[in-house]
Amino acid sequence: MTSTTTDILDHWVDGKPWAGESDRVAPVFDPALGTQQRAVRMASAADVGSAVASATAALPAWRDASVATRSRFLLTFRELLNARKDELAQILTAEHGKVLSDAAGEIARGLEVVEFALSMPHLTKGEFSQNASTGVDVYSVREPVGVVGIITPFNFPAMVPLWFFPIAIAAGNTVVLKPSEKDPSASNWLAALAIEAGLPAGVLNVVHGDKEAVDALLVHPDVAAISFVGSTPIARYVYQTAAAHDKRVQALGGAKNHMLVLPDADLDLAADAAVNAGFGSAGERCMAVSVVLAVDSVADELVAKIAERMGGLRTGDGRRGCDMGPLITRAHRDTVAGYLDVAARDGADIVVDGRAVRPDGAADGFWLGPTLIDNVPTGSQVYRDEIFGPVLSVVRVGGFEQGVELINASPYGNGVAIFTNDGGAARRFQRQVTVGMIGVNVPIPVPVAYHSFGGWKASIFGDAKAYGPAGFAFFTREKAVTSRWLDPSHGGINLGFPQNS
Repeated sequence: MTSTTTDILDHWVDGKPWAGESDRVAPVFDPALGTQQRAVRMASAADVGSAVASATAALPAWRDASVATRSRFLLTFRELLNARKDELAQILTAEHGKVLSDAAGEIARGLEVVEFALSMPHLTKGEFSQNASTGVDVYSVREPVGVVGIITPFNFPAMVPLWFFPIAIAAGNTVVLKPSEKDPSASNWLAALAIEAGLPAGVLNVVHGDKEAVDALLVHPDVAAISFVGSTPIARYVYQTAAAHDKRVQALGGAKNHMLVLPDADLDLAADAAVNAGFGSAGERCMAVSVVLAVDSVADELVAKIAERMGGLRTGDGRRGCDMGPLITRAHRDTVAGYLDVAARDGADIVVDGRAVRPDGAADGFWLGPTLIDNVPTGSQVYRDEIFGPVLSVVRVGGFEQGVELINASPYGNGVAIFTNDGGAARRFQRQVTVGMIGVNVPIPVPVAYHSFGGWKASIFGDAKAYGPAGFAFFTREKAVTSRWLDPSHGGINLGFPQNS
């Protein structure tokens, strides 16, 4: 059931809201109510071209702005964002559905990247070698790549844009951001805040839309680089299309994150971790734990502890102090719930059925409670697919070796965790698994902002991770200069450059 609305969210181009030329719009729902709260404009290729033109026009002045100018903007932006983070959290909860505490955590992680971007003067400086040959100096400088396209997913509508645009802008680039049309308002809010913080018009633009807008960014000749986060099939498409159009690309894809629990682990700690990592943000995060690999000797006890903790979770409207909110759309909720029928058909045991949840919220909300499935066969779609919802699968294994074998057999390599009190086992684990981010007694090993985020295998396309030093490397290009100056004291002749040097 939906309600009509006349509230339409515009694009943000050249420092202000902009309606564009396309007359297409899409609904934006409040997932906890199941009702439409506004509409969002859907950009045509021409609309994207206008945003790129704004970014292109703003590039020369911003590229040449002093380090001090860019640093002052970042400092002011950080202070404004921190002061008004509660306002942004309300937007996230209203459009995504995540509870306010999850929204606050998302913003906090985004703030860390803004703070890291202030290291720009150090991470973008070059190197200098004096007298590489007699009288010859060689040095390098790092310059911005140009106009950057950033395409972000629905699950973290504030954090993921903040992974990219503060670093891109700090390095002297200009940006066209295309957020998810499912929860688009946070991006406009951030762009308006950037203007308030002193960012010149055109440096950060936001266009809303679907595949038409994405494709326009991927092929536009004035876009130099593309940053993307989303599902693996789309990440592959983005990488292949943008690379074929001569763009630098970082495309972060999907995941099927495992958590291996050894017999010597603290099972209370492991159960708490499985619940928090499996059901936080309704499981709609690429770093969610979706598979617990439980060694046979402790599997029964661990499953019982997880189920017990799940009984204390309250699902409902994120503005009511609940533990878990709804899913992003009715269609996605139905897709995720459908995996329970698959599990039963494949012989798995449904320990906790989220379809029976009684939410603390409106009847039409997109609800599915935390779900626990035991004895999941590794041939089942429930095990193979990235479900992207509050469904935690338990696969029983004979020991360490079988657990590592299953992890490495997965086509994904985003995040993985091991729970153990054996330091030797933990060390072997981190060396043997073919995964980009590893947690040792930590269920969600998202690196802090001064390291970089990214997986291996089908979880990333292109070799550039997000934020951290890798972020500055991606958004800059190195230029090497070999310099020789004639010395007037030697009659204008450089005497120190032998032919064989």
